Amino acid sequence: MLIVISGPSGSGKGTIIKEVMKKIPDLIYSVSYTTRPKREGEIEGKDYFFISKDEFEKLIDEDFFIEWAKVYDYYYGTSKEFVLNNLNDNKDVILEIEIQGAKKIREIYDKKNVIFIFIVPPDFKELERRIMNRKRGETEEEIKKRMNFAKKEIEESKNYDYIIINDNINKAVKKIVNIINKERRKIYDSRF
Repeated sequence: MLIVISGPSGSGKGTIIKEVMKKIPDLIYSVSYTTRPKREGEIEGKDYFFISKDEFEKLIDEDFFIEWAKVYDYYYGTSKEFVLNNLNDNKDVILEIEIQGAKKIREIYDKKNVIFIFIVPPDFKELERRIMNRKRGETEEEIKKRMNFAKKEIEESKNYDYIIINDNINKAVKKIVNIINKERRKIYDSRF
């Protein structure tokens, strides 16, 4: 099963995924490729694979990515081989991807083997507070850009199977763990 998790910047996707994976340790996390600069504390191969724009575009031409998107002037993408190899080994793979990438996954995958989960903050004021408190050195213009893009992303949430409001991290994690376990049972039951 493929588990697609999306949400606006500042919604808490990364934190939630880390906690979900502690509770369901057999999930496989797909590390994305990106052209954006590495931030302080990020680890190559754990947070992202950091590559140049030219390298990324070459990989697009080679059909390396199962999905890719350009967001905030940077590319992000997921290795097709990594995902397919794990799915073929009957492992559940979790992807943290943008709405454009989720659309591509929706177009190419059998709906019954993919769960689409969208994470939102309780409101826009809280989202802006979270983005400003991350201390990533973003300019006022960059924060404004993220907020405008977040509105467009949230409009797309109607195309997801589940929408989780992240007003409490523990509750959000518990809901996603329950969703994954429920969907796993459905797939298992449909085989027998």
